[in-house]
Amino acid sequence: MGLSLVQSRALLGLEAASVTVEVHLANGLPSFTLVGLVETEVKEARERVRSALQNAGLEFPNNKRITVNLAPADLPKDSGRFDLPIALGILAASGQIDNARLAGHEFAGELSLSGELRPVRGALAMALALHTRGVATRLVLPLESAQEAALVPGGEVYGAKHLLDVVRQFIAEGSDAASQLPESPDDSGWARVQAAPGAIPPQYADLSEVKGHAGAKRALEIAAAGGHSLLMVGEPGSGKSMLAQRFAGLLPAMHIDEALESAAVASLGGRFATERWMSRPTCSPHHTSSAVALVGGGSPPRPGEISRAHHGVLFLDEFPEFARSALEALREPLETGTITIARAARRAEFPARFQLIAAMNPCPCGYLGSSSRPCRCTPDQVSRYQGKLSGPLLDRIDLHIEVPAVSAQLLLEAPPGESTDSIRTRVVDARERAIRRQGHANQSLQGSAIDRHAVLDDAARKFMFNAANKLGWSARSTHRALKVARTIADLAGADAVQAAHVAEAVQYRRALRGAK
Repeated sequence: MGLSLVQSRALLGLEAASVTVEVHLANGLPSFTLVGLVETEVKEARERVRSALQNAGLEFPNNKRITVNLAPADLPKDSGRFDLPIALGILAASGQIDNARLAGHEFAGELSLSGELRPVRGALAMALALHTRGVATRLVLPLESAQEAALVPGGEVYGAKHLLDVVRQFIAEGSDAASQLPESPDDSGWARVQAAPGAIPPQYADLSEVKGHAGAKRALEIAAAGGHSLLMVGEPGSGKSMLAQRFAGLLPAMHIDEALESAAVASLGGRFATERWMSRPTCSPHHTSSAVALVGGGSPPRPGEISRAHHGVLFLDEFPEFARSALEALREPLETGTITIARAARRAEFPARFQLIAAMNPCPCGYLGSSSRPCRCTPDQVSRYQGKLSGPLLDRIDLHIEVPAVSAQLLLEAPPGESTDSIRTRVVDARERAIRRQGHANQSLQGSAIDRHAVLDDAARKFMFNAANKLGWSARSTHRALKVARTIADLAGADAVQAAHVAEAVQYRRALRGAK
């Protein structure tokens, strides 16, 4: 009997692999079988497709043996994204639409029981995969998903509101079938979708709202200019969270490629919103988050918070309260900018080039070293609390600073501080200086590139040698300090790293206070 082929895509990590939906109608006992390593939500498409076709006034071949194969068979498929291609495959195999006209199109969309199209996650990831591989095809999606996918430049994306809107586009030319179709619920249900002509500039909270904290603001400026990670230590209420929530505004504006990658990861989790387009994300997971929630995992693998913070900020408040396994899982992505989720059956790789901003109290009660309130923790309690952070993890954090409490007088009487826009101007200049010199931010310097670009004069070299010996730094700590010094020199407009730059960098790698 009838055989039809419809193209779609499955999601495995950020890879949107091509899937061919093969539909075969044959004589025999009536049945509807789905094969091809499908998850439960895909198997449930049988009932959604049946009801959608019947309620839309289309013919469902109840007297046929229907076999739907999602190829390749060893690729896992999940979600309701295959409802639309399965429905179109049945219509093409039964002769209600022209199978040949489906060529050159790819479809994805979930069907309601009435035939309405519902948005699917990962639409932008699908369009980005087509763009990066140079695949020329028309992408047909529910209207909300099409608006998301249209952000990828150069794509041909069509949006539809109802199954009938799609069916009308693929009736054979000269056929009288179009006149027999029920009236479409909405005449504007089919359209080619273009990206919005002008995006709203990203809105970030302003750093001028933070009173005092000149030293902390300087550290934020250095972290933004060089792409460095930062750990803030201070008593409760000192302003650590307020500073961290304003950090994203200091970073340079996103390039289109960065925005697409960041949005594609958000789209995989169904969290992308067009109003946040070109805005750097700030992810703030709770300290009870598991390692899987933080770095990603599951079956099939889904991105975690570190991937959702790609090209943005990952803010971990109450840093030592996170599970040890979750914190140790951060070590690899902090170095490489990616996270690989490996399982026995399959593996997926997600981008995770984020800037880590962590905040913690100096002790369990939070008032170690405070001038306003005495600390009630024993030395053993302080040691255990700070010992939750391993040496290798702290080694990978470039800047360690103390954030003291702000006095009531300063809080009430101090004028607004320097604005985010003013600081960002210096950050952008320093970042561009580094990119012209080496092609990337200073944090990404590795191996011989550190020796080549972090050029120390004689006084600076002697200062760094003495500091590393006296403080017992590892090779990683020394290199981290060199990269921070290089960023400080870029902010000062200096070609060579001088002793003053090294001295400032050294003070940002002080160890935790520990018990008195």
